[in-house]
Amino acid sequence: MAGPYGVTVGRISRLFAAFRRAPAAGHAPGQAADRQRWIVAGLGNPEAAYRVSRHNLGFMVADRLAASHDAGFDRRRFHAQVGEIIIDQASVVLLKPSTYYNLSGRSVAAARRYLQVAAQRLLVVHDDLDLEPGQLRLKRGGTDAGNRGVRSIAESLGTPEFLRLRIGIGRPVPPLDAAEWVLKPMEPAELAFFAPVTERAAQAVVAVIAEGLERAMTLYNQRA
Repeated sequence: MAGPYGVTVGRISRLFAAFRRAPAAGHAPGQAADRQRWIVAGLGNPEAAYRVSRHNLGFMVADRLAASHDAGFDRRRFHAQVGEIIIDQASVVLLKPSTYYNLSGRSVAAARRYLQVAAQRLLVVHDDLDLEPGQLRLKRGGTDAGNRGVRSIAESLGTPEFLRLRIGIGRPVPPLDAAEWVLKPMEPAELAFFAPVTERAAQAVVAVIAEGLERAMTLYNQRA
């Protein structure tokens, strides 16, 4: 039976059956067999009221990745909406956690544990108050800088050494505080501004998986 995006139930079953198998022994990290499985988690909040908020830019990037690969989020698992795409022969599981932003670790840790993906092949996409609007920054590890979604993931995994793609949103002008700024729906002009930003962020994700983090950082860690 085909789902709404033309993906058969049988194909989904085979995909997740394959995910149950541990990586083959004898391959060091970064070798071909080890590259076949990634998780890309876009952070956001699941309710419609937050769909076009700054805090949902991670969801928007995940949506762009799915759409550009003719895929959809046609499965609910790991407390998330789940999709699957192929990038440079690697199977990439896309997650949009339904746990709410600040509890994203519950979803990401469940997916990583089940799919047996190393931290260096987990890429978390999220908004960032400390970067100028539209600026992208790729990095591995580091502090959460007050981002509660990132903190939740690091605590749930027991390590901060996963990959991150930060999307700058800037800081609010008083009297707005940070919570209002990240959750408030963006105006049409802001959505138009961020449309090419999320497209570039999706391209950065592809570059990380296809070309490696260092090369992707060279290409995308630039001011907007």
